[in-house]
Amino acid sequence: MSGEEEENAAELKIGDEFLKAKCLMNCEVSLILEHKFEQLQQMSDDPRNQVSQVFEKSLQYVKRFSRYKNADAVKQVREYPFSDLNVVQELNLNLSSTFRILSRYQLTEFELCVLGNLCPETVEEAIAMVPSIKAKGRVHDDEVIDKMLNDIAMIKKFD
Repeated sequence: MSGEEEENAAELKIGDEFLKAKCLMNCEVSLILEHKFEQLQQMSDDPRNQVSQVFEKSLQYVKRFSRYKNADAVKQVREYPFSDLNVVQELNLNLSSTFRILSRYQLTEFELCVLGNLCPETVEEAIAMVPSIKAKGRVHDDEVIDKMLNDIAMIKKFD
């Protein structure tokens, strides 16, 4: 971003670095940290020396605020941005056969993660949380946004 332009998440003015970055939802971070936690437990003889307090608190946080509790629901929310990493293979995530909900709406990583983390229930809530989904020039009208929210709610219902 130029030095004169002010950052504004509502307008997706969040900086080039962030726009290009892969964002993870809390549920995705939870899967990764749980997998790492299991690896650390297997490697350590002394259970008290397995993980740091920061690691434990981070894991507790993402578990608490994750909207999706099982791996299948997480996979359905969107395509993994880290599909080339070993984590996907180690967790046995079958990405090719999974129906991805949010990825088909052509959202930016930022928009996808905000909606996936917060799970708004109404179109008005979604637009208030992520105003850029209704921005001028975008194809997301209220009907499309409502369909997207219904898709998200359906996954949460069966999670």
